Amino acid sequence: MIASFAAIYMVWGSTYLAIRYAIETLPSLVMGGFRFLIAGAIMYVWGRRRAPAPTATEWRAGAAIGALLFLGGNGAVVVAERTIASGLAALLIATEPLMIASLEAVHTRRRPAGTRLVGLGLGVAGVALLVDPSTGGSLGGCLLVIGGSLTWALGSMYGNIAPRPKSPLLAAAIPMLAGGALMLVVGSLAGEWRGFDIAAVSARSLVGFAYLLVFGSLVAFTAYSWLLREASPTMVSTYAFVNPAVAVFLGWALGGEAVGPRTLMGATVIVAGVVLITVGPTAWTRLRRGLGMPLAPPRGIPAPVESSPPVDAQTAVRDRRK
Repeated sequence: MIASFAAIYMVWGSTYLAIRYAIETLPSLVMGGFRFLIAGAIMYVWGRRRAPAPTATEWRAGAAIGALLFLGGNGAVVVAERTIASGLAALLIATEPLMIASLEAVHTRRRPAGTRLVGLGLGVAGVALLVDPSTGGSLGGCLLVIGGSLTWALGSMYGNIAPRPKSPLLAAAIPMLAGGALMLVVGSLAGEWRGFDIAAVSARSLVGFAYLLVFGSLVAFTAYSWLLREASPTMVSTYAFVNPAVAVFLGWALGGEAVGPRTLMGATVIVAGVVLITVGPTAWTRLRRGLGMPLAPPRGIPAPVESSPPVDAQTAVRDRRK
């Protein structure tokens, strides 16, 4: 179990720097498209060894999930990292649990729990601190990543209710195949092949691509899927506030990215918000129960939303966009 947690903590956290290296000499969306197509094909072939072929309905749902997760979510990151630091991208992507909590509140039309409201407020404040040129990137790049975080949240929520194969490998392979294909199409239409010279591709970009494919998409995802069956969702969801710390440190130590006081302050505020969103409601409920306090609100007051941690909405479809 330690090795699996190390995979989702360290590997997923390091993929942001690997993306930066990969897109130095490789087209952004084209690189991501090939990454997910290859990884999806491997997962699909392996999953079909013990599971029946997906139905047409499952393929359609998987394609929609792939468009939101990989084209919208990961695609935003690989494009934005041409103008913003990898650590900053990871910090902005960490707002995804905040996005999910907000979308759940809008969907259910119910008031979020107090801890979630505080977490959402902290998340907004942290983003406001980070979306500034002095933190290592352009305003446009920051907004692009925030938009990608929103589409990833939408894809995660839809993936929780969409018809999917019972096999976790096939459930992940279909969105990867569809998302990878869409990234290739969009990248080609955007002219990413124009002026591309394969002879100019650097060894560092190839190593970054290989790392993303093998470790980011295959190893870490397998560990994540296993942990969802063997550990509590709250424990697994802790990757959401460990990954940004790993990404910021690696970007500073290996990528030469500047980490100023504003970045550190924004990182602290966002991570605190994510902690409240993912584990705060559960911890608060346990504390009230231990103190003998009533758990239900007084009559006439709507009950706060105490939904499961965001990781539950991402079962078997998550790959670190990272």
